[in-house]
Amino acid sequence: MRKRIAGCAGLALLVCGEVLHAQQSAGATTTASAGARQTEKDEYTRYELLAPDSASFRIRYEVTATTAGAKSYYNLIRKGSVASNEEVYDAMSGEALQFEVVSGEEARKDALMADAEVGTNYIKVHLARPVPTDGQGRLLILKTYKDAKSYYRDGDAIVFNRSLGIKRNSVLLPAGYELIGCNVPSQILPEADGRTAVSFMNGSVGEAPLMVRAKLGAQTGAAAAPRPLTTAVSWEAPFSGETEKQRLSERAHQDRDIVYFLKEPETHAFRLYHDYTESRPGADKYLNVVRAGSAVSEPSAFVLDTGEKLATQIMTGDELAAAKIDAGEAVAPTAQVVVIWFTPVKKGQSIRLRISETYTAVGSYRLEGDDLVFDRSLGRPRNAVVLPEGWYLSASAIPATVTTLADGRVRLDFWNGRPDSADVLIKAKRRVASGEKK
Repeated sequence: MRKRIAGCAGLALLVCGEVLHAQQSAGATTTASAGARQTEKDEYTRYELLAPDSASFRIRYEVTATTAGAKSYYNLIRKGSVASNEEVYDAMSGEALQFEVVSGEEARKDALMADAEVGTNYIKVHLARPVPTDGQGRLLILKTYKDAKSYYRDGDAIVFNRSLGIKRNSVLLPAGYELIGCNVPSQILPEADGRTAVSFMNGSVGEAPLMVRAKLGAQTGAAAAPRPLTTAVSWEAPFSGETEKQRLSERAHQDRDIVYFLKEPETHAFRLYHDYTESRPGADKYLNVVRAGSAVSEPSAFVLDTGEKLATQIMTGDELAAAKIDAGEAVAPTAQVVVIWFTPVKKGQSIRLRISETYTAVGSYRLEGDDLVFDRSLGRPRNAVVLPEGWYLSASAIPATVTTLADGRVRLDFWNGRPDSADVLIKAKRRVASGEKK
């Protein structure tokens, strides 16, 4: 067993389901529940291809541990890959974390990893703090893999050929290489230094059998650097669409997601939560401008990293202006704005917020005859809608994965890998009770 202490370092519309996380409560526990298994969410992997003849690539793995009370997290070292240069950081504080490499047999001694793979090694990370109840432990794991079966030359081309189980990924080509083939629908994006990134969200239930091919021919140095992105929008009428800057942002890496819990349709109301990571130094508040046609009530918020409850306030656009608070966008005088206050973020640190609200929106959510209708434009990359108890799904205009929760409610998950909104239209009907005439 090797002990180490990390050093200082710095598509098409896709759908996918995740485990339901209900509205969170604050408070931490010191030990994981007996028999609890390791769980995680929000995984994202970035593969930086190194010199072709090295057969090596640098991995940046972002992951969130979610087992309440857990003090450790285990990251599998994939069979066939030789790992080196490991570093682990706490995403909230930016501080390096202690870790060690253990065997699958050793990992099995921890109840979290009772089903660990024998014959495989794991990076055992000692978390900065126990995972709060209903909270999270966000991690950044850096490592270099050498794997000649995944990264190799083929004639005058280089090939990255690897099945990826993580649902959000990007692959960064070496300088001077142009992309000539990619078998998974992906965003192709320029890095600031001119290298090309291939980014995608995988909405399928299985792994993505990714194969990326590239060859020399791309510009390097200053000539390769892209010009600054602008706020210009598409010229095509009648829709102006998103700005160039928004359209060429990496969709897979965006970390905002939202879940809608529909109440009975006669109320026109739904409870929701959305998660947001703030990393701007000095930021001390989050402003959620309520869209026209919706009214907000019952806001609450807390820090997922620690369970700390936060102060919330509903203000109007006029009140915002009077308080000299900049929303970063034009806000109508009567518009509602939910303001969440928190301790200013320090440089190199971040916090992840969970914000919960109840919306009433007659235009978006209603009853038409016997049909429940939820008609709303969803702009996040990851969105979910949970039907009220006693209703079954009869229609969904946008492709979604569908699951049934333990209490019988139906959940739809929409993953949108495109830099635009998904105009979701859902219809549902009441279930027929046992013995009731159909």
